[in-house]
Amino acid sequence: MSSFLKILLKNVLGGPSTDPFPFGPTFEPKRLRGRVVVDPDKCMGCGMCKNSCVAGAIDITKDAGSKGWTITVWQDSCCLCASCRTYCPMKAVDIVPDWHSAHFEEDKYSRIEQHTIEYQPCAVCGKPVRVLSLAKAQELYRNDPAVDPELVRRMCRSCRQIKDAEAHVEILEAIPRKAPKQDAAAPEAKA
Repeated sequence: MSSFLKILLKNVLGGPSTDPFPFGPTFEPKRLRGRVVVDPDKCMGCGMCKNSCVAGAIDITKDAGSKGWTITVWQDSCCLCASCRTYCPMKAVDIVPDWHSAHFEEDKYSRIEQHTIEYQPCAVCGKPVRVLSLAKAQELYRNDPAVDPELVRRMCRSCRQIKDAEAHVEILEAIPRKAPKQDAAAPEAKA
């Protein structure tokens, strides 16, 4: 009986051995997948997250009048597979460890994350474009000092190609062009 009292006293003085949640903070596993979030400053609307989403929880739609696009994440449909985060080339999609997702049944259609991202005018021609993030532009052009990433990220594809060709015209002119080879063994046409 005395061994039981020792264990009882130890447990009473030591406090509960379970997690204090919801009355206090609790531990989170390192690789916990809780909720999908989209960073609208990084998103360029390419649709990779939508195409890779096995649950169909992500939708990207163009706004009327070509003013931009809206990305919608239906949190209640998401299966937390993290496929969207894996395939996003801009790293705009992330899974945060916010696992407090208990909600009432009537709130299931309001559990969405939605961002409207407007097109910006091209820095050269004024055509509406999807702007690259500065970090991505710096990464793409880090080995090319002739290109200003701040300017290039705000240019449309056509203007960017022209700017790139102008910056590297000496390389293009230095490449020798070969004449097309004449095939001597070409079969003769039958008469």
